[in-house]
Amino acid sequence: MAAMKILTSAGLFLALCALGLLTMAICTDYWYETDARRHRERCKNYANKRNDPGYIYISSHNLPLQMPPKSLEWKGTGPDAAPLIRGKRHFLAAASAMESHCSRQFNSTISGLWRTCHREGFDLETDDLIYKGKIQRCSPVKYHYSSSILPRNLPTDITKTIRQDEWHALHLRRMTAGFVGMAVSIILFGWIIGVLGCCQQHDLMQYVAGLLFLMGGTCCIISLCTCVAGINFELSRYPRHMYGLPEDISHGYGWSMFCAWGGLGLTLLAGFLCTLAPSLSTPARTTTHKPRQENGTV
Repeated sequence: MAAMKILTSAGLFLALCALGLLTMAICTDYWYETDARRHRERCKNYANKRNDPGYIYISSHNLPLQMPPKSLEWKGTGPDAAPLIRGKRHFLAAASAMESHCSRQFNSTISGLWRTCHREGFDLETDDLIYKGKIQRCSPVKYHYSSSILPRNLPTDITKTIRQDEWHALHLRRMTAGFVGMAVSIILFGWIIGVLGCCQQHDLMQYVAGLLFLMGGTCCIISLCTCVAGINFELSRYPRHMYGLPEDISHGYGWSMFCAWGGLGLTLLAGFLCTLAPSLSTPARTTTHKPRQENGTV
């Protein structure tokens, strides 16, 4: 009996901690973070290069200057000239890719379930515009479809692809927010039932509380998986030059995401303890008295 109470109390305590972690994850905006400082600095250096006549800009990737190896030397107009032509094309492609990435403005942001915010102190120009009131620090995450977010002056097939991808990303965002809300509601309901069962020493209520914790953990798993799938889908959307991130922008998950994963682990552990506790209770022994037979009676 004492072991059952210890397991039930531990399960309810872990479920309460899981509720705190999940609530903290829902209310904060550090699910996904990007750091574009290195990219912006690189684009500034690329834009400030000298373009006066007689000056040749050489990328740092080609320094120090050295003669190409003999295997890549240009010898006439035959097939031996192909390596140098391919190298030149590769350099031009890298330069054009750099220009296309620098034509877009990337900011250091943090994203949560409800809003996306600029990171404070990562870009002085953006902070100055926010201080002047020209732009907002945070913008809400849209959970409804709007055609105004679609780029204009694009071919019909690309516009159709973007519209389909927008619906798919919206569906993933809705699943993430919906299932994590369901998880918190189910865990809270299971915790209340578990407390009532512990006060009344009702084994069935404690067992039901454990099942509810496991159900809430399942909803939490679905929510976190759809969140990761949504982020990966946003990074791989077509066309890549409009939705992808350059290689010099660091990005990853924040501490809010890890709070959600911690809440998931505690919820599953609480469900295991609360479902295990009723099996350790010792059933009360009942003795049946047989009626005494009297003389002449059966």
